[in-house]
Amino acid sequence: MIGLISATAAGASARDRLATAWPDRTRVYDGPVREAVERAFAECDQLVCFLATGATVRLLAPLLADKSTDPGVVCVDEAGRYAVSLLGGHGGGANSLAKEVGSTLSATPVITTATDATGIPGLDTLGLPFEGAVATVTRAMLDGAPVTLRADAVWPLPPLPPNVTAGGVPTPSTPETVRPDATLLVSDRVVPLGPADVVLRPPSLVVGVGASRGVGVDEVYGLVVDVLRDAGLSALSVGELATVDAKADEPGIVGAAAELGVPVRTYPADVLASVDVPNPSAAPLAAVGTPSVAEAAALAATGRDGELLVPKRKSSPQGRPAMATCAVVRRAPRGRLAVIGLGPGARDLVTPRAVAELRRASVLVGLDQYVDQIRDLLRPGTRVIESGLGREEERARTAVAEARAGHAVALIGSGDAGVYAMASPALAEAADDIEVVGVPGVTAALAAAAILGAPLGHDHVSISLSDLHTPWEVIERRVRAAAEADIVVTFYNPRSRGRDWQLPKALALLAEHRTGTTPVGVVRNASRPDGTSHLTTLALIDPTTVDMMTVVTVGNTATREIAGRMVTPRGYRWQSEGAR
Repeated sequence: MIGLISATAAGASARDRLATAWPDRTRVYDGPVREAVERAFAECDQLVCFLATGATVRLLAPLLADKSTDPGVVCVDEAGRYAVSLLGGHGGGANSLAKEVGSTLSATPVITTATDATGIPGLDTLGLPFEGAVATVTRAMLDGAPVTLRADAVWPLPPLPPNVTAGGVPTPSTPETVRPDATLLVSDRVVPLGPADVVLRPPSLVVGVGASRGVGVDEVYGLVVDVLRDAGLSALSVGELATVDAKADEPGIVGAAAELGVPVRTYPADVLASVDVPNPSAAPLAAVGTPSVAEAAALAATGRDGELLVPKRKSSPQGRPAMATCAVVRRAPRGRLAVIGLGPGARDLVTPRAVAELRRASVLVGLDQYVDQIRDLLRPGTRVIESGLGREEERARTAVAEARAGHAVALIGSGDAGVYAMASPALAEAADDIEVVGVPGVTAALAAAAILGAPLGHDHVSISLSDLHTPWEVIERRVRAAAEADIVVTFYNPRSRGRDWQLPKALALLAEHRTGTTPVGVVRNASRPDGTSHLTTLALIDPTTVDMMTVVTVGNTATREIAGRMVTPRGYRWQSEGAR
């Protein structure tokens, strides 16, 4: 919950605007300002104070306890011009909140956290638990001092600055051999830390749990903690507990998962029975229908690449039989591939989600001219793999290979990546061993339609006239079908220097079913500074004015030119009903 506090009429007005915009996220605190701040600080995850920063600092000072638990605080000035991230920029989420408040109130977010200002990812913003000297290592990263990255395996981290260099697997620091340089470790193992070390804990461990009915939370949780400690593994790297469906609501298992802060994943007994395990048993087979729960569930959760680190082990309560078992499996790192549509070219048509994914990726793969469009959005240290026209399949294979190596990869294309772009070849290469995220973009057809008016107001289809990958016979059959069905058509790749007869042929096919006065929109470089557009007709269009940077939209029999705009009525009798 976000607490909102104000002291003046102007502040209350801005406060109420925010409360109206976020009714389920905010709570207004009235009354004397000091008391309101104290109550909100105790009850809320974040605060927005419509007060001067100095006044807010004085009010907050006696309340501060720890940066890991204090709420994030944003200040908005009296004129509503700035949203200042004042407290808890990372841990409290104030930096992100300042951006949200700024967007909602048309204020400028003010963020002074050094990592945000320089584009270097904060170690406490990576979504991974961490231990060690975060401030020391972060300072070294910012100052360009040597930082050694040591990792058990490659995990899909965001880009790190060039002064962070790989140094192999994590090794312990001892008082006799303290490393002089800062070290960033990525490991699920318990590694003694030096004064300039930070360890990130990836969610690499799955703990399988079997239990008798009525087992206590303490027995399950104590068993898991003991097993991890004895194996030299960190509980912070446990991603989930896994068990059989019959134990999904077992309070001891559910409670242990809550203590660890992880979810419980369950599997049907027949699925677990099909998993090959080293220690099957007759007891679980009789009780729940599978010879293994702990080992089988952990292995099922991690897939074919899971590594059994700790075989089944029983709890050892004093004075009574064991009621719980557990096993630990390490999952292989799973790389991440974000397939991103950059839109038709204008920067303000690149979506915020696309920007976020670009900044998350440590490897960028794309056409050189598209890379140039967004190079300034990348974080320092992003590795760029670019190539020229006609190498789409090579780029797709490269992106998938980098993701399989464990990296966070962004594969970019224009428009929407799933429309005549990179998503198809990439997903044809990708298996289930990587995470794939699609980021939609504004297509050329939609950008052109917005310029022309509303030509896509009813059923419409996009057809590429390039026969480089599709035989012309197939393309012609599709154009005929669209013509006969009276569907608005947008032609992609309509004409090139070496392919100049397909567009006239396609237009002639449409003309067999539509009059010569049918509106046709021709848009080149939609949304870009050098973009052009004009409205013509099926009889008057000049194909020689069209090239590969152009999309051509041909209306249906209901499409009209109205006030210089191309409009296709929605139908459904909306016009006649609206006139009643």
